[in-house]
Parts: sequence; structure tokens; C-alpha cells
Amino acid sequence: MSRAPLDLSLYLVTDTAMCGPLGVPATVAAAVAAGVTCVQLRDPAADDDDFVAQGRLVRAALADTGVALLINDRVHLVAAIGADGAHVGQGDLDLAGCRAILGDDAYLGLSVQDPAHVAAALEHGVGAVDYLGVGPVWGTASKPDHAPPGGVERLRAVRALSPWPCVAIGGIGIDRVEQVRASGVAGIAVISAICGQGDVGAATAGLRRAWDGNDEWRAAPTSTSTSTST
Repeated sequence: MSRAPLDLSLYLVTDTAMCGPLGVPATVAAAVAAGVTCVQLRDPAADDDDFVAQGRLVRAALADTGVALLINDRVHLVAAIGADGAHVGQGDLDLAGCRAILGDDAYLGLSVQDPAHVAAALEHGVGAVDYLGVGPVWGTASKPDHAPPGGVERLRAVRALSPWPCVAIGGIGIDRVEQVRASGVAGIAVISAICGQGDVGAATAGLRRAWDGNDEWRAAPTSTSTSTST
């Protein structure tokens, strides 16, 4: 296995509708310039052709940044987009099937909600995935059909059992970053805390400062936006 560790500290999950007139590629470019370290392209409403076209634009926006592009659910489109890997949920293709499509060099993330999901993933071996997306930690309007929120205590329990780095997701606005960081996870994943913000760069920079433990974010206007579980 030749996959280098991902920098998961500030993980952006895109939402085409929330990005609005600015668009997904420009949102991604501004967010990465301000501190986003990993990007997941997500658009359940798009057909495969539109999704590939959007993905190639995002891939171009990430050129020479060193930031990985992961594809939500649609493992079969990773190669067509030129992405670095995929992220799947509990109801998607099983890990063995994903690996068969992706090969050994692509990244694969998995959404989990509880310790039982970690145990099930471990049956495939540590090399099956690269990280876990854990949540929702809190409820979020970004995805009304999300699983029941587990809170920080469940986040800690999953992280303690996981041999993989964990990314917290679900209801994480800037005011909750410090609490999540204290759980020992590798990063935070957000959607609406970046997508659709009036100043994407400023919103991202605030999250970056909060994650890095820089209290300067407290003096700046904050967003109450939340993220969603993938």
C-alpha cells in the first residue's frame, strides 16, 4: 500500500445548491486558499455526466495545491474525474467492492455512527480504508434524514476504538470546533460553515484558526452554520 496519510484537519464537503452563484469550483478554490486540507465532492441530485463534469472542474481548481479530492459514494466515477479516492456511507457499496473498483492506490473513507461500525470495518483489515467520518455529532439541517446524533461522548468512543484517523462531522460550526478538537479526532468536516458563506475565504480562515487553537477567531464575526453527515 503506497497511500500517504491525508491531512484531514479541515475537510470540506461540497453542496452545489449552497454554493449558489459562486459555484462549487470557485468555492473550493477560495476555501483551499484559506486553509481547507481535503475536499469531498458531493451532489446526490446530479446525474453521472454532470457529476463528472463538475468533478473535473474541481480537480482543475485543486491542481498544484496538494489537496486531495474525494468523491462521495460514486466510486465508479473516481477514475473518470481523476480524483484521489472516494468516501462511502454505511448503505453504499461494501468495502471489498469499493477496493476492487478503486485499486490499492486510491483513498477510501467510510462514514460510521458507532463503535459497531468500526468493528465491522475492521473485519476487512486495516488497509481497507484510510479514515473514518464520524457523526453526526450534532443534528444538522443540511441533511434532514441523518442518523441520530451521537454527541461528543460517542465521538470519543469511536475514536478510541478506531485504528484509523477520525473526522468529526455533523452540526459543527466555528463555536464547536474547540470542543471537537479536544476529543482527539484528526479533523472536522463541514458543509454550510463554508459553502454559501458571504465570504468563503474569511469563513474558512476562521475555522482554520479555531482548529489550530488560535483564539483570534473569537474576535471575528462567526457563522452559526452547521455541517452534515456524509
